[in-house]
Amino acid sequence: MTLLASSGSAWWFLTRGSGVVTLALLSASVCLGVLTSIRWRSTRVPRFLVSGLHRNISLLAVVFLAVHVVTTLLDAYAPIHLLDAFVPFLSPYRPIWLGLGALSCDLVVAVVVTSLLRVRLGYRTWRTTHWLAYASWPLALVHSLGTGSDARTGWLAVLAFTCVGAVTLALCTRFLHGRGDLTTRSGLAGTVLALPVVTFLWYQSGPGRPGWAAKAGTPTALISSVSNTSGSLEKRIVTKAPSPNQLPSTFSGRVTGDLAESDADAQGLVTLHIDSAVRGGLQGTLRIALRGFPTDGGGVTMTSSGVAFAAKGTPVFEGSIVALNGTNLSAEVTSSSGGTYRLALDLDVDSITNTVSGTVTGRRA
Repeated sequence: MTLLASSGSAWWFLTRGSGVVTLALLSASVCLGVLTSIRWRSTRVPRFLVSGLHRNISLLAVVFLAVHVVTTLLDAYAPIHLLDAFVPFLSPYRPIWLGLGALSCDLVVAVVVTSLLRVRLGYRTWRTTHWLAYASWPLALVHSLGTGSDARTGWLAVLAFTCVGAVTLALCTRFLHGRGDLTTRSGLAGTVLALPVVTFLWYQSGPGRPGWAAKAGTPTALISSVSNTSGSLEKRIVTKAPSPNQLPSTFSGRVTGDLAESDADAQGLVTLHIDSAVRGGLQGTLRIALRGFPTDGGGVTMTSSGVAFAAKGTPVFEGSIVALNGTNLSAEVTSSSGGTYRLALDLDVDSITNTVSGTVTGRRA
């Protein structure tokens, strides 16, 4: 189930955006590289222009990859360290899918380094290493879908499969117009055509399904098994007496709870209620109400919202959602004593059981 719009810290936005742009640029680079290898040209697009565009887009992809790595390390949400960006499968956070991204990064770095040392290495060694850039693309694709925050959003799925289609078309062109036995080349082209089908089936059975965050290997400190709670946003939150210190400047916890949807009113508006408990580094209660028009995906196009949050020993913080993207939410809440916090939630909604699990992080505004 989708709730709908955007969330998170500036680093989280930057790492998401730079990752998506890197995937798109790598895809374009692969397509142009394939066209360059068969010396493709047209009356309007000379061969040297294709080659130059391939080189420039490849350099731009390297720049955005560097931004993606740096912003991922600066974002404090997931336990990802510098070593995890280059040594695969060691990170406690989604080790397989993050590891594939590290492998892709290593291949790109190898291409950059050998390109800088091309004169000393020789053309043959450089060209052999340069082909590794093509291997980095499928790794980057699976990494993006397997561990990306937007894997279940429609726009990323469209972008990812557009990239798959473009690369598939370029490879088919390469095999059909290359040298060698026609039967062999036709067989290779037919094999490549299976790429979009295999990718789609994997996506539908994995990243595209609810519960992928846990299956992907998110640490138990960030996500927990679903547990049942009851109630709604309108129920009063019972807490201890207000504390002058309120909450720490930053905190995080696990979220588990229930999702309920009201019937449509006279204007056709429905309200989604999320009533959840917060555990882990922080003990408390979090209740969210999203009001809007229902969508085909089971969520709402939000027109208004309400958020109530309290931890043990603190007053109630109340506010609204300020950004919403799928099941990633960002809210701003304020207590009666004037303290304001920004909450970032990464939720996973099971549309069958209508239960919610995920994580919440908070920063003093």
